[in-house]
Amino acid sequence: MALAVAVAVAAATTPDHLFNMRSNFYLGAYQAAINCSDSLPPLSPDELIERDCLVFRSYVALGSYQLVINEIDASAATPLQAVKLLALYLSSPDNKESVISSLKEWLADPAIGNNPTLRLIAGTIFMHEQDYNEALKHTNAGGTMDLHALNVQIYLKMYRSDYAEKHLRIMQQIDEDHSLTQLANAWLDMAVGGAKIQEAYLIFQDFSEKYQMTGLILNGKAVCCMHMGNFDEAETLLLEALNKDAKDPETLANLVVCSLHLGKPASRYLSQLKLSHPDHMLVKRVSAAEENFDRAVQSVA
Repeated sequence: MALAVAVAVAAATTPDHLFNMRSNFYLGAYQAAINCSDSLPPLSPDELIERDCLVFRSYVALGSYQLVINEIDASAATPLQAVKLLALYLSSPDNKESVISSLKEWLADPAIGNNPTLRLIAGTIFMHEQDYNEALKHTNAGGTMDLHALNVQIYLKMYRSDYAEKHLRIMQQIDEDHSLTQLANAWLDMAVGGAKIQEAYLIFQDFSEKYQMTGLILNGKAVCCMHMGNFDEAETLLLEALNKDAKDPETLANLVVCSLHLGKPASRYLSQLKLSHPDHMLVKRVSAAEENFDRAVQSVA
């Protein structure tokens, strides 16, 4: 017990050189996270790998898949190879089968299969595939804040807010003020709805006061506003987010919904979403509705 306490105290007193970089990444300030990497003090070997992972994950989030694929070579550490797999997966539908095959092979390798970053990327890819049970095989044991946060996301997609709350409680026990803990809390509040929406709004408001305004924060506030019936404020926030990134899928999807509630044309935002993100859930739902309508018309004709 004394040793565990000593380790905890040592960890608490060791400066966290990557704190700002992580916070920027988690809150969607991806270019700021990349820029942070150039002004860090000397880092340990493990910190260097984490720094590089954050840089390349930021480039993935910005859609610069080819840069990541080109920069990470075969000699790179396992966490970086995992990030490269994610870039390959997202860069083209043609890569999906080979990426998932490689991923399963690596996860089955006792030497690297339990690597937290590899498990995180596996969970992310299987969540994209909507294979939530397979994702949880690799993420449910947790081990890092990123993995716990991903578990919250997966369980919310499965409409299991009870299990999502269990992982949030673990995160709160580890670090209640951590950016990911606060984000996961907001996600759960929005899923639960009702009075919890106001609590989620206040979390995003707090982020907007402490950090630079990002599309992620603006969308979070906007979704809360829509839940509360404040569509004019939501539209203002979403248009600000659109100015930051005109192709962001969540901004475009939320603008479609918001515009419809305001009685404004939404077709331009929907067209942009179809062009830039044809696999988005909203695009699929609209396409399915259009097909059902066409079938209904033909059956009557």
